[in-house]
Amino acid sequence: MKNISLHIDGKYVQTPGGSTILAAAKQNGIHIPTLCYHPRTRQAGKCRLCVVEVKGLPGLQVSCSIQAQDGMVVLTHTERIIETRKMIVELYLSNGKHNCMSCEACGSCELQAVAYHLGIEKSDFPAVDKDMPVDMSCPMIIRDMNKCIQCYRCIIACNDIAVNEVLDMGYRGSKMTVVCDTDKPMGKSSCVVCGECVQLCPTGALTEKKAIGKARHWETEKVRTTCPYCGVGCQLQLHVKDNEIVKVTGAEDVEPNYGSLCIKGRFGYDFVHSPLRLKSPLLRKDGRLEEVSWEEALNFTAKRFSEIKQAHGPDSIVGIGCARSTNESAYVMMKFMRAVIGTNNIDHCART
Repeated sequence: MKNISLHIDGKYVQTPGGSTILAAAKQNGIHIPTLCYHPRTRQAGKCRLCVVEVKGLPGLQVSCSIQAQDGMVVLTHTERIIETRKMIVELYLSNGKHNCMSCEACGSCELQAVAYHLGIEKSDFPAVDKDMPVDMSCPMIIRDMNKCIQCYRCIIACNDIAVNEVLDMGYRGSKMTVVCDTDKPMGKSSCVVCGECVQLCPTGALTEKKAIGKARHWETEKVRTTCPYCGVGCQLQLHVKDNEIVKVTGAEDVEPNYGSLCIKGRFGYDFVHSPLRLKSPLLRKDGRLEEVSWEEALNFTAKRFSEIKQAHGPDSIVGIGCARSTNESAYVMMKFMRAVIGTNNIDHCART
């Protein structure tokens, strides 16, 4: 698509036609704060934090929803805009229990980050007495709607990205809140626990139960790796502290998953630290399993395969691939069974 040109804060920038003002600013390194927008969700226009001034248009404009036009002049950090953003953030802080010191999302909370950059220490608005019960029914996710800012990110993540259609906004007025199905506890709803809502939540309203109390965001080292559960190759971001995986998130900036993960990829990492994991090959000798070298283990295996094949034929041997194998390993397994052993008895435990 043809590029268009505009001025943002006095800077001449170019952006593909059809882009929003917010997208144009981000593409050119100009920061506009937002709480409801995310690159993987549709235009939201809920938080109103990304307001800007556009020459020729009355009032403040929502930059995540207004399409950039050729020759447009935009201001993003005037005194009027800053005061408006401060008022919006203070309203959010007054409407809920945003206790940053004890919140699990401290350090990764986008509301906290915006408040910090705007220099807000406390809200001048009277606090709304929210006392909604924390939903602990899900085995992997904690829902605390006292910290929800109703940005709709989790709803879009569930309905449009994961396409599970579990979350939606329920009730009206001051009682409006995010609900699961017909306002069921998450653990009793149709939720498949993919965690897509947790990853896109900008506050501590949705957190991972297994990660509670293990580390602050800034204490963890971020390690990129590939999910071991199937051959799709989803990219993971491991959050590691003291050589222990604290939690796993999807890598947002790369295919094939662009941040999305299934329940196994996001929550099934306990096996990494299991004391039962084998560290070397074991061979049964005189009825007991003993550690041996790889050379001895492979020679023994090859000998037994040859003996069984000679005595009973190749179809007496069956190969079952592991769900945590890569595509390359699965291919080698298939070629070994068909070309070396000489049988089509090959299956994969993920097939069911």
